[in-house]
Amino acid sequence: MSSVRRLAAILAADVVGYSRLMGADEEGTHERLKAHLRELVNPKIREHRGRIVKNTGDGFLAEFASVVDAVRCAVEIQRGMVDREPEVPEASPSGSCAGGS
Repeated sequence: MSSVRRLAAILAADVVGYSRLMGADEEGTHERLKAHLRELVNPKIREHRGRIVKNTGDGFLAEFASVVDAVRCAVEIQRGMVDREPEVPEASPSGSCAGGS
């Protein structure tokens, strides 16, 4: 049997400081995360022809056929989070892709 191989770009992202935020306001943090996913993250992934392959609580893995689409999606999500959560300081360079919290 011949196996089918394909290339894919994987975007892995999670919310920086999620445990701390949950400790401070569990219900509010969870509601904000759901809104960010529904209103920003999921639409951006679809817009860039990607798909979620795994949800991990405060994070996700998304698959894209193109590295360019994956990077553009990540950048647009980060920029969108800055607009959605302006009072949250930016993460350090080792912070996450979904950022914002």
